[in-house]
Amino acid sequence: MIETILLFVVSLFIVVVVHELGHFLVAKRVGVVVDEFGLGFPPRLFGREWRGTLYSLNALPVGAFVKSRAENDATVEGSLASKSPLARFAVYAAGPGANIVLAFLLFTMFFGLPRGTVVSDGVLVYQVESDSAASGAGLLPGDVLLSAGGSDLETWGDLQEVLADLDEGEAVSLSISRDGGTPYATSLVPRYSEGLDRRVIGVTLGHNVVEAVVPGSPAAERGAREGDTLLGVNNEGVINQSSYQEAVSAATGSESTILTLLHDGETYTIDISGDIVDASAIGLGLNWAPNTRIERRAAPIWTAAANGARYVVSMPAMIVASIPLMQEDPSLAFVGPIGAGQLTVEAVRAFGPSNLIFIAGLISIGIALFNLFPVPPLDGGGMLVSLIEGARRGRRLSERSVRMAYAIGTALLITLVVFITTSDILRLIEGRGFGI
Repeated sequence: MIETILLFVVSLFIVVVVHELGHFLVAKRVGVVVDEFGLGFPPRLFGREWRGTLYSLNALPVGAFVKSRAENDATVEGSLASKSPLARFAVYAAGPGANIVLAFLLFTMFFGLPRGTVVSDGVLVYQVESDSAASGAGLLPGDVLLSAGGSDLETWGDLQEVLADLDEGEAVSLSISRDGGTPYATSLVPRYSEGLDRRVIGVTLGHNVVEAVVPGSPAAERGAREGDTLLGVNNEGVINQSSYQEAVSAATGSESTILTLLHDGETYTIDISGDIVDASAIGLGLNWAPNTRIERRAAPIWTAAANGARYVVSMPAMIVASIPLMQEDPSLAFVGPIGAGQLTVEAVRAFGPSNLIFIAGLISIGIALFNLFPVPPLDGGGMLVSLIEGARRGRRLSERSVRMAYAIGTALLITLVVFITTSDILRLIEGRGFGI
């Protein structure tokens, strides 16, 4: 836990430094005189001047800062306020922009890490939709798709990738194994699914299909049905006969043994609690995808980058979609450094150390979006003032109006920080978490 907290502090430090570095680089580029770029906050431990800027290392490792010359005085040459609205807009936008780029890099790194992937020698068809391309081609539940378009299929994603590369109306060839017999070939034309926004052939894939339910067995008495698929035992996923047997054996002696199955897209559970110690006594005859195992695989860099970009782009929409949750429990929706640290510890405990990279990406994109709110003294407030003055062809807003906007914005920001910090501390005192 201590190591996780330290790594979180380092991650937060890096995210803030990158934010300030974005401001610094663009400020220098547009001719703003930067007196000091500091890592941490004073008291100063070390400093060195280079090309008119003092680069300092400070004692409090809680971020970084950029100190420009007479930032709000337009009469001082080289100050930020003396620059054009476009130049000031660029400087203000550079901080959030740097965080967005960092978030993309972190998400790309996370999605590119080697991770356990379920693979098999072909993918198993659990269900065939009526009036689909697969149904028209004669595919049946229990069939194993060995290849598509000449490419071997080892994961469910492999089939989607093949279909995504097809032209509109182009047929795809399939190699199919049925009941362990000699593979045969067929072809079909995928159809576009509006709901999924991709081409599909009309099959649902699974790790197994229930081919038989033994009459009078615990599974039969509790409503298991042929054609369903077994998802897990006591919330532990099963991917082959061996993992099924292990999960059942592990459940021996527990208060309950719950099987989760899937039927026509809906999950249901059956309780087979008792003295069953062997999977064969449950009464399910399962046909498994051949040679299913878990391999550690890293996604190609272009796939990881695409996933990272998709996550960054979708973040605003995800925030909007979570507004009902925010209204229901604001303490879980709005978090500060304390809450982010708690969330990081929970995520690392639940999903492993690699999720620290993902959390750092979330923090970076969160800081970017927060700073884009058009409220002074946030970056978004400076951007808004720059836009207004740009629309006024460079005519400045009155100094009194700007001071008032900054005073009101600062008061609101302090109130929000106090609320969030108090909420984070109360959550810790009460022993509440984020449900991970």
